[in-house]
Amino acid sequence: MSTTTAPAPLRVAVTGATGLVGSALTAALAARGHDVVALTRQTGRAGGGGVRYVTCDPRSAASVGAAIEGADAVVNLAGHNLFDGRWTEARRALIRSSRVDATRALVEAIGAAARKPSVLVSASAVGIYGMLPPERTVDESAPPAEDFLAEVCRAWETEAVAAERHGVRTVLARLGVVLSRDGGAVKEMALPFKLFVGGPVGRGRQVVSWVHLDDVVGMLTAMVEDARWRGPVNVVAPAPVSNRDFARAMGRAMHRPAFLPTPPLALRVVLGPVASLVTAGQRVLPTVASRLGYAFRFSDVGAAMAHLFRP
Repeated sequence: MSTTTAPAPLRVAVTGATGLVGSALTAALAARGHDVVALTRQTGRAGGGGVRYVTCDPRSAASVGAAIEGADAVVNLAGHNLFDGRWTEARRALIRSSRVDATRALVEAIGAAARKPSVLVSASAVGIYGMLPPERTVDESAPPAEDFLAEVCRAWETEAVAAERHGVRTVLARLGVVLSRDGGAVKEMALPFKLFVGGPVGRGRQVVSWVHLDDVVGMLTAMVEDARWRGPVNVVAPAPVSNRDFARAMGRAMHRPAFLPTPPLALRVVLGPVASLVTAGQRVLPTVASRLGYAFRFSDVGAAMAHLFRP
């Protein structure tokens, strides 16, 4: 992490706190001595370990406002799972609303607060750059694309940036493919490898801009604690890899072969348009994080996979 010693304890409110990233982040913030308020739709969830759960409706500014009252920092991780079903029109609307409408309500609540937080860290995704050919490299200076996910990310970020009008430092955390054994892409890909039929998608030339969950938490924590972080930040490791090398690293970590390619057409038949997240790729670099001196715990995909699947 770019900060080794926590600052004075902060009250940090986190939306999407029960998801893969949110659960890890709230635990890490509490371990650093912060007072963590985890916003959730669930009722009656018990707190502990420095984390207090508060039930609220993420699309209601009044409900969110009551939950974030007194917060020094807000981290916005709310958003419906992209892999949770085929992208029907209704699913697309839910994907967009769970991000855009929820962020609009959150910023409205921040604007109405008597004492506003000093920082809003709002999730986004490298999907804002669109699907790119393997030879093209982008960083935070690249313009947004025009496909569905890029449009969602652009609208999502537009709502978050509105917090700057209230004097709130705003960071747009553009997440790449998050590596965790407990969820996300690795969990989705693990079953074929367990059955000895894992391998790359198609020819495997598409580029995967990955990041270990520990580094996601590390960067988000730095964004909360360090006022130098602001604007768009790519939350990715500094060494993106081809899908072929990604699959090989996973196979080695699981002690399984990784040579049976998955036909892209088969994925499109099973998953529909969401298959583009796997069949296409992006070479994205973390230029801002590197410039700010963030020390990556995992910059090699082989080491990251070995850590995930260690005995």
